[in-house]
Amino acid sequence: MEAKMEEVILTQKGYDELKARLHLLKTEKRQEIAQVIEEARAQGDLSENAEYDAAKDEQGHIEGEIIEIEAKLRHAKIIDDMTAESGVVSIGSEVKIINYKTNKELVYRIVGTTEADPFKNKISNESPVGKALLGHKVDDVVDVAGPAGTIQLKILAIN
Repeated sequence: MEAKMEEVILTQKGYDELKARLHLLKTEKRQEIAQVIEEARAQGDLSENAEYDAAKDEQGHIEGEIIEIEAKLRHAKIIDDMTAESGVVSIGSEVKIINYKTNKELVYRIVGTTEADPFKNKISNESPVGKALLGHKVDDVVDVAGPAGTIQLKILAIN
């Protein structure tokens, strides 16, 4: 029985990426690990077969990821960039900001938690910066509370 899962906010791109990952896991990865398990079984005694144990662990990880992705897709709410109010930061918006403290310009895409990837400048709508930017317009200055104190960000552009 599946635990109650909250709505998973995704952009269309994020939804498509999850579907592609699920397809890869179900088609290629399952077959690959089944082959590795079969080869390890062929070696005989399974009680002290490290390859078999590692393959079974990997199989468990793959099956767990499949279950997790399927649940996310079942509870997905796709945010359409076209439904966002023009000129206002919303999920799916690409936002160019300047950090007044460092005087650095940054560009972030606001996405749901599932899609967040700081290394690709995708920040969650639930992160401190994401929360602060949501609902604001170009030239607005927002305060973001962080561990090192409050920083001010000015919105330069929204796409």
